[in-house]
Amino acid sequence: MDNAFEQTIVSCASPREKEHEGTWLVDEMIDSYIQLHNMGYAHSIETWRGNKLVGGLYGVCLGGSFFGESMFSFESDASKIALVALANHLKKQGFDLIDCQVRTTHLLRMGACEISRNSFLDIINKSAKRKDIKDIWDPNINLKVII
Repeated sequence: MDNAFEQTIVSCASPREKEHEGTWLVDEMIDSYIQLHNMGYAHSIETWRGNKLVGGLYGVCLGGSFFGESMFSFESDASKIALVALANHLKKQGFDLIDCQVRTTHLLRMGACEISRNSFLDIINKSAKRKDIKDIWDPNINLKVII
């Protein structure tokens, strides 16, 4: 984690299919997320094959919540591996929530569940009062997923 934040966010910004041009993740947003990363709030979870980045995700951590922003895969299931590693890591740290933002079949298959707006706001209000946990994002921690 956090070994290739900029490479991860740039990979997330790449168009998913050749016929689609552009991205919602524009340069100004990328620069802002990099600033958040440098401040200790934005993080990346990467999937590597040897020395090659093959997938990952990034998001923002506030209090006891992680707000997932985007994922990418250059190899099948590479982003899924990153998500499983993130979920396991945050569960061990006692986090309240991973906000996936958008309900997708992919995320539902991975164990995500939809909650009501009121439940979400209750969780966020409590979670935001928690101290930001920054010492769990050490790039030397190697999150392993054994398949």
